[in-house]
Amino acid sequence: MASKVWFITGSSKGFGKVWAEAALARGDLVAATARDPATLSDLVERYGDKVAALKLDVTDKAAVDATIAEAHKRFGRLDVVINNAGYGQFGAIEEISEEDARAQIETNLFGALWVTQAALPIMRAQKSGHIIQISSIGGVNAFPSIGLYHASKWALEGFSQALSLEAADLGIHVTLVEPAGFSTDWGGPSAKVAKPISAYDPARARTAERRRTTVPGDPQATGPAMLALVDAAEPPLRVFFGDVGLPMIRQEYANRLALWEKWDFIADMAQGEKKNRKA
Repeated sequence: MASKVWFITGSSKGFGKVWAEAALARGDLVAATARDPATLSDLVERYGDKVAALKLDVTDKAAVDATIAEAHKRFGRLDVVINNAGYGQFGAIEEISEEDARAQIETNLFGALWVTQAALPIMRAQKSGHIIQISSIGGVNAFPSIGLYHASKWALEGFSQALSLEAADLGIHVTLVEPAGFSTDWGGPSAKVAKPISAYDPARARTAERRRTTVPGDPQATGPAMLALVDAAEPPLRVFFGDVGLPMIRQEYANRLALWEKWDFIADMAQGEKKNRKA
């Protein structure tokens, strides 16, 4: 199998580092990005010129364009682009400040959008490529105390599904990876927490209890899973990482369908005379 060229945002720790190491260990080439490229020095020491350690703040569109161009110039192509950079914003909706909200969306949504837009012309010219968006179980479900995080991931899911249809004839695949809980620092040092309002303490406690009783997955185990995904001839639009996603979303979708069915008489009412005449 010919080696692939990867571009991975947020490569200094967590999932990003695991996937960069998995790709490099099998002989692929990786443009690894981080806000501080010094955090990538261990990858450079081990893999030499197979890895390009690049500085990148994904909220800076001009920097994104320049960094994608630099990676392309260095390696000659881009086969896999992984939008992994992001963080969790904790806080009930009323607790979220304007600054909190804008920062969350700028990083998790616009950052992925800028990288995607910069990579697409290169992949169109190649007539091949795979864009992998790191969403979350929180991209298809929602829980108290992380509403703005959900907003960023639900929006990522929407534009990525549209993109998958737009790029289908161009040789470009799009996949949304939806991890459940893993022992990364998403809820630790990487997280941001809004100033709390005591009225939301009960909802916050329920969320904390749910997280406390959930056994987190091992990020290292996702390395082989990611390799299998990028090597698939026809990769999926969506895939869960972890074994809790599918049972959870089965129940969530069953609940949604039941609710829509129960209130379908309102949908009929909203259709008005046209619906009645058709009947």
